[in-house]
Amino acid sequence: MGRKYRNRAGHKKLFLYFIALIIIIPFLANHWWSESLKPVSENEQTREFVIEQGMNAKDVATSLEKNHLIRNAKAFEFLCKLENADTKLMAGVYNLTPSMSSREILNVLLKGPVPDVVKVTIPEGYTLEEIFDLLVVNGLGTKEEFYQAMYSFNADDYDFLNEVPMTEKRLEGFLFPDTYFFAKDSEPREILAKFLDRFEKELTKETIARLKELNTSIYTWVTKASIVEREAAKAEERPIIAGVFENRLNNGMLLESCATVQYILNERKPVLSYEDIAIDSPYNTYKYPGLPPGPIANPGHASLNAVLYPAQTEYLFFVAKNDGSHAFAITFEEHLQNVRKYQ
Repeated sequence: MGRKYRNRAGHKKLFLYFIALIIIIPFLANHWWSESLKPVSENEQTREFVIEQGMNAKDVATSLEKNHLIRNAKAFEFLCKLENADTKLMAGVYNLTPSMSSREILNVLLKGPVPDVVKVTIPEGYTLEEIFDLLVVNGLGTKEEFYQAMYSFNADDYDFLNEVPMTEKRLEGFLFPDTYFFAKDSEPREILAKFLDRFEKELTKETIARLKELNTSIYTWVTKASIVEREAAKAEERPIIAGVFENRLNNGMLLESCATVQYILNERKPVLSYEDIAIDSPYNTYKYPGLPPGPIANPGHASLNAVLYPAQTEYLFFVAKNDGSHAFAITFEEHLQNVRKYQ
């Protein structure tokens, strides 16, 4: 009798657990679903979101979450399935805000991309002036408008601008090279903000920690990276070239970077003359010690990373070969041999 009673009691307890699960699980699922579809924040600032050609609902959901426009990629992907939206998402540019719910965002995406969008690809190593010229060619504004917009940014807009001097090329080095999509009626300041937003993504926790470890400011970091960007043609050589410049700085040597003189000349001459390297300018690293006053181009991620983690070598010299790579040397005698061989 006792055993039967215990069995009945046990069955009754399992039955109650089962009933509880039937009630609780749908409640929890519904709570997760409703919370996942809520807006990320109350921020109503419009952001441009790009759906690249070939992206499916999963790709779009992942990108939306990565850009902090939705709370949960899985929930958005499931919402797309419910609405049969996977095949309806078209490539292009969309204007979204973090204050939109996932349902509102999907509704915007289903309406199609913003018309009259200009795609602009900025190559790594372009100067500020070259970028402005490219934007002008694409009908996005005049050079004067971009320069005027450039001066309107300060540390209240971006913390990293706090140490950037107000020069005639204030944003040199911070217009991150990438592919951008702009509405044709975008304001010049809005366009430049996209570049600065992209640069800000390079300032990860790891990067900030590494800069502190190196006791290097953001401005110095970008300046060094801009020189590496203009000197290096091969990706694998960037850390080595960054290491060479570090070695020269640590040894009190002149940098003697051709790229800094080319910046003065506003011309990428393959070979500099003696008159070129004698130009009296603080950007002339053949004449003045240390780094130039600021960046000489806009570096990409690889060059920025090379400066954070330069190769540990004893090289103090390098010379360009005909194929774009470089020959490195420790002594000046070795360097002269390389110069005779390759130039």
